[in-house]
Amino acid sequence: MENVRRYRALASLCRQQAAYRPLQNWQLLGQAEHFEYLAEIALKAHFDACNAQREEDAIAAAAWERPAAA
Repeated sequence: MENVRRYRALASLCRQQAAYRPLQNWQLLGQAEHFEYLAEIALKAHFDACNAQREEDAIAAAAWERPAAA
């Protein structure tokens, strides 16, 4: 999650610089878009990892709840 915050901060800085540097406007906006893309990927990876762990925990709990054959 720390990487997501950093990527979004870098994207914000790029957009701010684009406002003050008209000659580099498109390059800076492209970099901002790239950092937003990296933040989205990092956020998706984080939630995928959380959901995978939750599914593993549910499977393990279900194994304990099954009645034993007598």
